Amino acid sequence: MADLVPPQLVVDSRMIYFGWLPADPDAVAALVPDGLKPAADRRVFMNQYVVDRPEQTSGFGAYSLTYIGPDLEDAYAPDGVTPGRWWTHYFNSSAVVREYAAARGVPATPGRTVIEVEDGRLVATTEADGVPVIRTTARVGETGTAVNRGQLRYITEAGGRRMSGIYPFVAEPVDPFEVLSLEFLEPGHPVHALRPADPLQVVWGFYSPRSSFAYPGGESAMD
Repeated sequence: MADLVPPQLVVDSRMIYFGWLPADPDAVAALVPDGLKPAADRRVFMNQYVVDRPEQTSGFGAYSLTYIGPDLEDAYAPDGVTPGRWWTHYFNSSAVVREYAAARGVPATPGRTVIEVEDGRLVATTEADGVPVIRTTARVGETGTAVNRGQLRYITEAGGRRMSGIYPFVAEPVDPFEVLSLEFLEPGHPVHALRPADPLQVVWGFYSPRSSFAYPGGESAMD
């Protein structure tokens, strides 16, 4: 493949992105490497999204992705409020995107995400190597005039160096939005460590049928 030069642009992806409190806080904390600090409540984030057409990207082509991991303390995004994040799993349908991400220390593996919306009900299913491992069900409405925008921070390790990546985004959220259930379908899969508490406690989130971002907008070494 031709080398992809950062940053890469993605527009109008269909994205459900939210966070929750975990069933096993100690298991979540154990996934955070030395030198980084998990959030005090051990909250977990997950983004499930689909890019339907190659024309929506500057070079990636069409793909789907679910990524997930713990929120961090003392490693905030540029707004000083949004927590930095550490990827533990990254299930991507595109070999091109997996190679690009892995070069930046992302734990990219083969996977597929399908998002279906019918009569105000969204079902997002994540597969790892063809096996369904996560399923989100949500109540969703329509977009209006609201816009989410800002920059996120993801921390990775590549070539023995810890890196900070800044990811600008613009998303049009729907209203209403409510996560009805979050199922981790394979107890034997490592991602099961991030499963939610029962009852489900969602701490933030949105669904946007038009979410755009740069990947990444800026990278810097943390040493």
